[in-house]
Parts: sequence; C-alpha cells; structure tokens
Amino acid sequence: MKPREDIKTIYNVALSVFAEFGFQKTTMQDIAAQLNMTKGNLYLYVKNKKDLYRKTISHALLKWQTKVLEAVDSEPDVKQKFTAMCFKAVEYLSNDKKLRQVLSRDPEIFPMFPTKDPFYEINHNSVELIKSILIQGIEENVFRDIDPDRVSEVVFMIYKMFIIRMYIKTEDKLIHEMFVDTVDLFAHGLFVDKGAWLKGRRLKELNL
Repeated sequence: MKPREDIKTIYNVALSVFAEFGFQKTTMQDIAAQLNMTKGNLYLYVKNKKDLYRKTISHALLKWQTKVLEAVDSEPDVKQKFTAMCFKAVEYLSNDKKLRQVLSRDPEIFPMFPTKDPFYEINHNSVELIKSILIQGIEENVFRDIDPDRVSEVVFMIYKMFIIRMYIKTEDKLIHEMFVDTVDLFAHGLFVDKGAWLKGRRLKELNL
C-alpha cells in the first residue's frame, strides 16, 4: 500500500473499529487485520494508536465540515445559507453512525466547555463559517447589526449543546423539535414588534 493513495481508507476503517470497540479496547492489530496488512506496515502511516485515533477523528470531522460548507455554498441567499448551515450540520451526523458511536464513547472529542479543545483548529473554522455568514447578512442589511465575533461563538455553543443532547446523551425526538424551534427563533426573533420594543428600551435608558 502507498500512504498517499490509501490513507483515507485507513482512516475510514480505523473509524469503524474505534466505533465498535472504543479507543482503549482497540489495538493496532485489530485495525491492521481489517485492512489486510501487518501491524508493522500500519506503523508506516502513523506513530502509534493515539496518533491514528487523532488523525482518524480529524478526518471524520473534516468530512462533516466539508458537507456543511457544500450545503452553505449551494445557497445564494444569506438567510438560506444560515438555515442550511444549521440543519446540514445536524443532518450529517444523523447519517454517520460510526462517528456518532465514537462521539458517544468519547464525549471529550466535542466538549461543551473545553479547557483544551483537542480539535481546536477544526472547530475554530466552524465558528469562522458562522461568523462569515453573519457578516454577510449584516453587510446586506438582512441581519441586525450584532457583534459577529460574540454571536458566532454563541451560535456554535448552542449548536454543540444540541449535538451533545441529540447524539451523545440521548436521541430523544423532542430534542430535534427543540432544535428546529431554536433555529426559527434565531431567524425570526421573539418580539412581534422589535422596533417598538427597542425604542421603549432606549427611552427607558434615557429616563424619558
């Protein structure tokens, strides 16, 4: 096997084995056997099991991220870009059983409040995607003039909360319905007459 030709196959097979047995119980021999190669040959591609695990999860997360990017890029309207981003991210994981199994075995891959994010670069790019959509919406006068840096972090945090509740802790149908309601709330707000509310708030602040 040539590394550059077959590395994706190695990651895909490794993901299946890690999903079935978990990191601790999986051995390099288990993965090598599934690939019909020797354990020694497998070490030509990675340093050790931990290195293989990290690269395998990174590959899986990037596939997930790529599908979301494709969904966003296919939408010409910024409002549809935001909606597509939200729903494609959740839809993808519902169809990737292996990644769901790995996440349920190892929640630290996708922690809610990480002190150290093992996949910071990938997750940071997800936040940057949200931010770019928010900035586009503000520039087109479609979204309110919000702080895109802060709000992108808020959106990603809420998204992670739903992923954890949906696929790591439970698969309760109610959680899926709550996610739809949350996206709708982001898109349309809570107040019927936002202009009147904002005017009243400013008058109160000015003691008028």
